Amino acid sequence: MSAGIPPDIEERLVDERLVAHLATCRDGRPHVAPLWFRYDDGVVEIMTTGRKLENVRNNPRVALSVQEDEGGLPRWTVTLRGTATIVEDEDAAREANRRLNRKYGVEEDAWSGNELVRIHVGSATHRTYE
Repeated sequence: MSAGIPPDIEERLVDERLVAHLATCRDGRPHVAPLWFRYDDGVVEIMTTGRKLENVRNNPRVALSVQEDEGGLPRWTVTLRGTATIVEDEDAAREANRRLNRKYGVEEDAWSGNELVRIHVGSATHRTYE
């Protein structure tokens, strides 16, 4: 278990095809965008570009919100807060992209133009509605 995440929720973060909402900061204001992610033992990998990437370059403090719902009713939610690092290694980025694409069931080399960002989770909050 990592960063205070219960084992059952941590397992869901690893196994389930969920969308996270990444919160970054731009000019002192929040910027939130949905994306795919891969979670492993307190580290989140994302592949991104554009505004999200630029925001991380300027301020590495980020948050991710992940929720699972059924018919619009939440079953559980977790918010992960941490520090993002842009990984400048092309081989590492290619392998991370392939892992992420396998998780979501798309062609391994899809989205290959994005850059790898690793988020080291420092704290987490969660709520289960079941």
